[in-house]
Formats: sequence, structure tokens, C-alpha cells
Amino acid sequence: MIERESITGLILAGGRGSRMGGVDKGLQSYQGMPLALHALLRLAPQVGPAMINANRNLGAYESFGVPVWPDALPDFAGPLAGFLAGLERCETPYLATVPCDSPLFPVDLVARLAAALEAAQAEIAMACSNEHGAMQVQPVFCLMRASLLESLTRYTQAGGRKIDRWTAQHACVTVEFDDARAFFNANTLAELHDLQRHG
Repeated sequence: MIERESITGLILAGGRGSRMGGVDKGLQSYQGMPLALHALLRLAPQVGPAMINANRNLGAYESFGVPVWPDALPDFAGPLAGFLAGLERCETPYLATVPCDSPLFPVDLVARLAAALEAAQAEIAMACSNEHGAMQVQPVFCLMRASLLESLTRYTQAGGRKIDRWTAQHACVTVEFDDARAFFNANTLAELHDLQRHG
């Protein structure tokens, strides 16, 4: 069994926030607290060490009490840049990632990903959910082996930026979660307000 202490948790808060008017999404308030802090408080009990990937307002993120690392790639290169920053700093055998803008993700997310990864002897485990009758993979809710650093470095140095093309190179397993709303992410201020009302 993969021990919780063997897993480093990473909050992905390095996005440009373009659909939210360019604001720093992780610092937007949700139920009186920054979104990224909600994510951290939900993820922390599921992992050993924790850290945040952010590219702006680093002092604000550092006030949450965990290490903060900017992207390892320039120009807001997307989630893989956050994965890479996390893997470069990860000192445990596994890295679990969640985005900063989905405060309702499952409290058993990491445990279930870890069980599936171990059972399948996979390299990456990703959450998936049934949305409108179709299975939707949630690739930023994932658990990966820290040994994938070399592979991701090669892929991104060659210009690769798409998560699915990188994960397709590795042994992956998906884990179905019943509640699709648990993975709802607030991309716009309107969606954030909707989450406030119904979350």
C-alpha cells in the first residue's frame, strides 16, 4: 500500500486566469477564503508534504504556510509546467496534483488514486467522472510517480504542452468518481459565484 507520507501534494495555481479577466484565480474568495487555500486544506490531510505552484503574488501564497514554486517553463505554459515544477521539487516517490479552482474535490481522492495506481502497477492515475452520460477524464486530478520527471522534462523541452499526449506515453489508470460536481472548476467569475451559491 502506498503510504500517505510517500505522496507530495501540489496545488496548481499558476494559470493566467484569462477567462476570469486575468485575475489570480487561486486568490479569489470562496466562502470567505482564497480558492487555493480551500484546495490546500482539502488536500493536506490526504498527502504528506504539500506545496503550491504559482506564478504571481508569491508572497500571498507563501502566507498559506507551504513552499511555493513558479513554473519551470516560461509564458504560463499550462498544467504540465506546474507538473514539472512539482516533480523537480518532489522529495517523495509520488506526486498528487489538484487545481486551485475546484474546491469540492473528493476527500478520498488521493487514497483512491493510490490504490488504483498500485493495483494496476501504473505510472499515472487520473480521476474521471460521468458527465451527461460520457466519461470525462480529469487529468489535473492525478497521482504520478516522481520518476516521471525525466520523461516530462524531455517532452516539454521538445515543445510539448498537451497533458493527454504526455500521459499517453505512460501506463495510466483512471478512477471513476460518482459526483461529477466534485470536479467542477470555476473558470469565470460567474461560475465562481454559482459555486458560492450551490457549493
